[in-house]
Amino acid sequence: MITILKKEINEFLDSLIAYVVIGIFLVGIGLLMWVFPESNVLDYGYASMETLFAMAPYVFMFLIPAITMKAFAEEKRSGTIELLYTLPFTDIEIVIGKFLAGFLLVVFSLLPTLLYYFSLSYLGNPVGNIDTAGIIGSYIGLVLLGGIFTAIGVLSSALTGNQIVSFILAAFLCFVLYIGFESIASINIWLDSSYIIKQVGILAHYETLSKGLIDLSDCIYFFSMIIFFLYLTRIILNVQKG
Repeated sequence: MITILKKEINEFLDSLIAYVVIGIFLVGIGLLMWVFPESNVLDYGYASMETLFAMAPYVFMFLIPAITMKAFAEEKRSGTIELLYTLPFTDIEIVIGKFLAGFLLVVFSLLPTLLYYFSLSYLGNPVGNIDTAGIIGSYIGLVLLGGIFTAIGVLSSALTGNQIVSFILAAFLCFVLYIGFESIASINIWLDSSYIIKQVGILAHYETLSKGLIDLSDCIYFFSMIIFFLYLTRIILNVQKG
């Protein structure tokens, strides 16, 4: 598993797309936080990273599929998937190795945003007047969200041998699971069932964590969803192997 993890990270960092994707993410979030009107913290006048935690999930919907789209799709296209199966790795080790590689790259792309925290802390009045505990909780929520999106991306890559199709499918599934159930629940026909429908989607759980409120049930939801999508990926690989 460690071998696969290192291989995936090295391949990604050796490609130009790695730096382009991460660069676009950081520039986009930076513009939203510091430049664009109605979202930048300078106009808001309050030392808060709410813009980052509100907008990052939508950027993740494109960033993470771009990271994971080649996980299995490229192996199938190049014909190396059969060679991978002959190596002394179990299916679950292969899946987890590729998942961890993508997940670590997502976490790596988030690290530079810590500069925003230190900048806001310095700009606070007085200096350091910022909700550090709440921001830590929000980062935990964002990292867990990245975990689910990465698992979805790995699953999408296992379903096809085309990287573009994998990207589109992963972005679509991330969007539907993040905000789709919330939209369905808002339709005024479900009565008391609307709350249950919301809880199926990601947004309801992420919103709690993004406020810095660490709830065990929300954490269980995120970990369960990650395991579920990785298990589906394993099943798909077994079926494809015949």
